[in-house]
Amino acid sequence: MKTEKKSIRRIRNRGKRLDAWQLLLLFLLLCLTTVLGTIIWTMPENTSGLTDAVARLQEQSGVESPVTAVLLNFRGYDTLLEVMVLLLAVIGAWSLAKAPFSGQAADTGPVQMGVVRLLVPLMFLVAAYLVWQGSHLAGGAFQGGAILGAAGVLLLVTELLFLPAIPALPLRIGLVFGPLLFVVIALFCLCLTGHLLGYPEQAAGGLILLIETACAISIGLTLASLFAGGHPEDDHPQSVNPTEHSDKEEWP
Repeated sequence: MKTEKKSIRRIRNRGKRLDAWQLLLLFLLLCLTTVLGTIIWTMPENTSGLTDAVARLQEQSGVESPVTAVLLNFRGYDTLLEVMVLLLAVIGAWSLAKAPFSGQAADTGPVQMGVVRLLVPLMFLVAAYLVWQGSHLAGGAFQGGAILGAAGVLLLVTELLFLPAIPALPLRIGLVFGPLLFVVIALFCLCLTGHLLGYPEQAAGGLILLIETACAISIGLTLASLFAGGHPEDDHPQSVNPTEHSDKEEWP
Protein backbone atom coordinates (compact mmCIF):
# COMPACT_ATOMS: atom_id res chain seq x y z
CA MET A 1 0.00 0.00 0.00
CA LYS A 2 2.81 2.40 0.85
CA THR A 3 4.55 1.81 -2.47
CA GLU A 4 1.29 2.35 -4.35
CA LYS A 5 0.67 5.63 -2.53
CA LYS A 6 4.20 6.79 -3.31
CA SER A 7 3.79 5.95 -6.99
CA ILE A 8 0.47 7.84 -7.09
CA ARG A 9 2.10 10.89 -5.47
CA ARG A 10 4.96 10.76 -8.00
CA ILE A 11 2.48 10.68 -10.89
CA ARG A 12 0.61 13.66 -9.45
CA ASN A 13 3.85 15.57 -8.90
CA ARG A 14 4.88 14.90 -12.49
CA GLY A 15 1.65 16.53 -13.69
CA LYS A 16 2.34 19.57 -11.53
CA ARG A 17 5.89 20.08 -12.81
CA LEU A 18 6.46 22.67 -15.52
CA ASP A 19 8.06 21.55 -18.75
CA ALA A 20 10.68 23.53 -20.68
CA TRP A 21 8.16 25.43 -22.84
CA GLN A 22 6.11 26.47 -19.83
CA LEU A 23 9.22 27.68 -18.04
CA LEU A 24 10.25 29.64 -21.14
CA LEU A 25 6.80 31.21 -21.38
CA LEU A 26 6.89 32.09 -17.69
CA PHE A 27 10.31 33.67 -18.13
CA LEU A 28 9.15 35.74 -21.11
CA LEU A 29 6.08 36.93 -19.21
CA LEU A 30 8.29 37.92 -16.30
CA CYS A 31 10.59 39.88 -18.65
CA LEU A 32 7.63 41.61 -20.28
CA THR A 33 6.17 42.53 -16.89
CA THR A 34 9.54 43.92 -15.80
CA VAL A 35 9.91 46.01 -18.96
CA LEU A 36 6.39 47.44 -18.71
CA GLY A 37 6.82 48.19 -15.03
CA THR A 38 10.12 49.97 -15.73
CA ILE A 39 8.55 52.07 -18.49
CA ILE A 40 5.65 53.11 -16.28
CA TRP A 41 7.94 53.85 -13.32
CA THR A 42 10.31 56.03 -15.38
CA MET A 43 7.62 58.02 -17.20
CA PRO A 44 7.64 61.75 -16.41
CA GLU A 45 4.80 62.90 -14.21
CA ASN A 46 3.89 66.09 -16.06
CA THR A 47 3.38 65.19 -19.70
CA SER A 48 0.56 66.11 -22.05
CA GLY A 49 1.36 63.44 -24.63
CA LEU A 50 -0.38 64.11 -27.92
CA THR A 51 -3.26 66.07 -26.40
CA ASP A 52 -2.05 69.41 -27.75
CA ALA A 53 -1.45 68.02 -31.24
CA VAL A 54 -4.94 66.47 -31.34
CA ALA A 55 -6.50 69.72 -30.15
CA ARG A 56 -4.75 71.69 -32.90
CA LEU A 57 -6.02 69.37 -35.63
CA GLN A 58 -9.47 68.78 -34.16
CA GLU A 59 -11.24 71.12 -36.56
CA GLN A 60 -9.77 69.32 -39.57
CA SER A 61 -10.85 65.87 -38.40
CA GLY A 62 -14.53 66.32 -39.27
CA VAL A 63 -15.76 65.19 -35.83
CA GLU A 64 -16.05 66.84 -32.43
CA SER A 65 -14.93 63.88 -30.35
CA PRO A 66 -11.12 63.70 -29.95
CA VAL A 67 -11.32 59.92 -29.41
CA THR A 68 -13.14 59.39 -32.71
CA ALA A 69 -10.75 61.79 -34.43
CA VAL A 70 -7.76 59.73 -33.28
CA LEU A 71 -9.29 56.31 -34.00
CA LEU A 72 -10.75 57.00 -37.43
CA ASN A 73 -8.74 59.93 -38.75
CA PHE A 74 -5.31 60.45 -37.22
CA ARG A 75 -4.72 56.73 -36.49
CA GLY A 76 -7.16 55.15 -38.92
CA TYR A 77 -4.64 52.46 -39.83
CA ASP A 78 -4.89 50.92 -36.34
CA THR A 79 -8.68 50.78 -36.45
CA LEU A 80 -8.63 49.23 -39.91
CA LEU A 81 -6.27 46.51 -38.70
CA GLU A 82 -8.43 45.87 -35.63
CA VAL A 83 -11.48 45.34 -37.81
CA MET A 84 -9.48 42.98 -40.02
CA VAL A 85 -8.36 40.99 -36.97
CA LEU A 86 -12.00 40.45 -35.97
CA LEU A 87 -12.79 39.26 -39.49
CA LEU A 88 -9.88 36.81 -39.39
CA ALA A 89 -11.14 35.51 -36.04
CA VAL A 90 -14.52 34.67 -37.60
CA ILE A 91 -12.84 33.02 -40.59
CA GLY A 92 -10.84 30.86 -38.20
CA ALA A 93 -13.90 29.92 -36.15
CA TRP A 94 -15.93 29.06 -39.27
CA SER A 95 -13.11 26.90 -40.64
CA LEU A 96 -13.08 24.68 -37.55
CA ALA A 97 -16.64 23.49 -37.04
CA LYS A 98 -20.32 24.00 -37.67
CA ALA A 99 -22.41 26.03 -35.23
CA PRO A 100 -23.73 23.52 -32.66
CA PHE A 101 -27.45 24.19 -32.99
CA SER A 102 -29.61 21.50 -31.46
CA GLY A 103 -32.29 21.67 -34.16
CA GLN A 104 -35.06 21.28 -31.62
CA ALA A 105 -37.41 23.81 -30.16
CA ALA A 106 -36.14 25.03 -26.80
CA ASP A 107 -38.42 25.10 -23.81
CA THR A 108 -38.42 28.88 -23.56
CA GLY A 109 -40.63 30.39 -20.92
CA PRO A 110 -42.90 33.39 -21.50
CA VAL A 111 -40.73 35.60 -19.29
CA GLN A 112 -37.62 34.93 -21.37
CA MET A 113 -39.49 35.47 -24.62
CA GLY A 114 -40.90 38.71 -23.23
CA VAL A 115 -37.41 39.87 -22.33
CA VAL A 116 -36.16 39.03 -25.84
CA ARG A 117 -39.03 40.86 -27.53
CA LEU A 118 -38.47 43.90 -25.32
CA LEU A 119 -34.68 44.10 -25.18
CA VAL A 120 -33.60 43.18 -28.71
CA PRO A 121 -35.35 46.13 -30.46
CA LEU A 122 -34.17 48.41 -27.66
CA MET A 123 -30.59 47.19 -28.08
CA PHE A 124 -30.73 47.90 -31.81
CA LEU A 125 -31.92 51.42 -31.02
CA VAL A 126 -29.16 51.96 -28.44
CA ALA A 127 -26.54 50.67 -30.88
CA ALA A 128 -27.70 53.10 -33.57
CA TYR A 129 -27.59 55.96 -31.05
CA LEU A 130 -24.06 55.06 -29.92
CA VAL A 131 -22.83 55.02 -33.51
CA TRP A 132 -24.47 58.37 -34.24
CA GLN A 133 -23.18 60.11 -31.12
CA GLY A 134 -19.65 58.80 -31.64
CA SER A 135 -18.86 61.85 -33.78
CA HIS A 136 -19.24 64.28 -30.88
CA LEU A 137 -19.42 62.21 -27.66
CA ALA A 138 -18.24 58.88 -26.31
CA GLY A 139 -19.39 56.07 -28.58
CA GLY A 140 -18.76 54.73 -32.03
CA ALA A 141 -18.54 51.57 -34.07
CA PHE A 142 -17.07 49.28 -31.41
CA GLN A 143 -19.53 50.35 -28.72
CA GLY A 144 -22.50 50.05 -31.06
CA GLY A 145 -21.18 46.76 -32.44
CA ALA A 146 -20.82 45.37 -28.92
CA ILE A 147 -24.51 46.14 -28.24
CA LEU A 148 -25.52 44.50 -31.53
CA GLY A 149 -23.40 41.48 -30.63
CA ALA A 150 -25.08 41.27 -27.24
CA ALA A 151 -28.47 41.30 -28.96
CA GLY A 152 -27.31 38.44 -31.18
CA VAL A 153 -26.06 36.50 -28.15
CA LEU A 154 -29.44 36.98 -26.47
CA LEU A 155 -31.18 35.53 -29.54
CA LEU A 156 -28.73 32.61 -29.64
CA VAL A 157 -29.20 31.81 -25.98
CA THR A 158 -32.96 31.76 -26.50
CA GLU A 159 -32.41 29.14 -29.26
CA LEU A 160 -35.00 30.46 -31.68
CA LEU A 161 -35.70 28.08 -34.55
CA PHE A 162 -35.14 30.60 -37.33
CA LEU A 163 -31.48 31.16 -36.38
CA PRO A 164 -30.04 27.89 -37.81
CA ALA A 165 -32.01 28.48 -41.03
CA ILE A 166 -30.31 31.83 -41.74
CA PRO A 167 -28.37 31.46 -45.04
CA ALA A 168 -24.61 31.84 -44.96
CA LEU A 169 -24.46 34.36 -47.82
CA PRO A 170 -26.16 37.27 -45.98
CA LEU A 171 -23.96 36.60 -42.96
CA ARG A 172 -20.83 36.63 -45.11
CA ILE A 173 -21.89 39.92 -46.72
CA GLY A 174 -22.58 41.47 -43.32
CA LEU A 175 -19.26 40.28 -41.89
CA VAL A 176 -17.17 41.75 -44.72
CA PHE A 177 -19.33 44.85 -45.21
CA GLY A 178 -17.51 47.01 -42.66
CA PRO A 179 -13.91 46.01 -43.50
CA LEU A 180 -14.58 46.15 -47.24
CA LEU A 181 -16.17 49.60 -47.07
CA PHE A 182 -13.28 50.77 -44.86
CA VAL A 183 -10.77 49.65 -47.51
CA VAL A 184 -12.80 51.15 -50.36
CA ILE A 185 -12.97 54.55 -48.64
CA ALA A 186 -9.24 54.35 -47.85
CA LEU A 187 -8.43 53.75 -51.51
CA PHE A 188 -10.85 56.50 -52.54
CA CYS A 189 -9.03 58.93 -50.25
CA LEU A 190 -5.70 57.76 -51.66
CA CYS A 191 -6.83 58.56 -55.20
CA LEU A 192 -8.40 61.87 -54.20
CA THR A 193 -5.91 63.31 -51.72
CA GLY A 194 -2.81 61.19 -52.25
CA HIS A 195 -2.93 59.83 -48.67
CA LEU A 196 -4.45 56.55 -47.50
CA LEU A 197 -7.35 57.45 -45.18
CA GLY A 198 -6.58 61.12 -45.78
CA TYR A 199 -10.17 62.29 -45.84
CA PRO A 200 -11.15 65.47 -47.68
CA GLU A 201 -11.80 68.07 -44.99
CA GLN A 202 -15.37 68.84 -46.11
CA ALA A 203 -16.41 65.19 -46.38
CA ALA A 204 -14.47 63.80 -43.40
CA GLY A 205 -17.42 63.76 -41.01
CA GLY A 206 -19.75 61.95 -43.40
CA LEU A 207 -17.13 59.37 -44.39
CA ILE A 208 -16.29 58.63 -40.76
CA LEU A 209 -19.98 58.16 -39.90
CA LEU A 210 -20.39 55.85 -42.88
CA ILE A 211 -17.38 53.77 -41.81
CA GLU A 212 -18.61 53.56 -38.23
CA THR A 213 -22.09 52.44 -39.29
CA ALA A 214 -20.76 49.69 -41.56
CA CYS A 215 -18.17 48.54 -39.01
CA ALA A 216 -20.76 48.44 -36.22
CA ILE A 217 -22.88 46.03 -38.25
CA SER A 218 -19.89 43.82 -39.03
CA ILE A 219 -18.62 43.89 -35.44
CA GLY A 220 -22.04 42.91 -34.09
CA LEU A 221 -22.29 39.98 -36.50
CA THR A 222 -18.69 39.02 -35.71
CA LEU A 223 -19.28 38.83 -31.97
CA ALA A 224 -22.52 36.89 -32.39
CA SER A 225 -20.86 34.50 -34.85
CA LEU A 226 -17.97 33.86 -32.48
CA PHE A 227 -20.45 33.09 -29.71
CA ALA A 228 -22.31 30.69 -32.04
CA GLY A 229 -19.05 28.77 -32.38
CA GLY A 230 -19.00 27.83 -36.05
CA HIS A 231 -20.27 28.33 -39.57
CA PRO A 232 -23.98 28.17 -40.51
CA GLU A 233 -25.74 25.02 -41.65
CA ASP A 234 -25.63 25.71 -45.39
CA ASP A 235 -22.08 27.09 -45.48
CA HIS A 236 -20.74 23.78 -46.83
CA PRO A 237 -23.60 22.11 -48.70
CA GLN A 238 -21.50 19.18 -49.86
CA SER A 239 -21.02 18.00 -46.27
CA VAL A 240 -24.66 18.15 -45.26
CA ASN A 241 -26.45 14.88 -44.70
CA PRO A 242 -29.65 14.59 -46.81
CA THR A 243 -31.59 13.26 -43.83
CA GLU A 244 -30.52 16.25 -41.77
CA HIS A 245 -31.59 18.56 -44.60
CA SER A 246 -35.05 16.99 -44.69
CA ASP A 247 -35.39 17.47 -40.94
CA LYS A 248 -34.49 21.14 -41.24
CA GLU A 249 -37.17 21.68 -43.88
CA GLU A 250 -39.80 20.66 -41.34
CA TRP A 251 -38.89 23.49 -38.98
CA PRO A 252 -41.45 26.27 -38.82
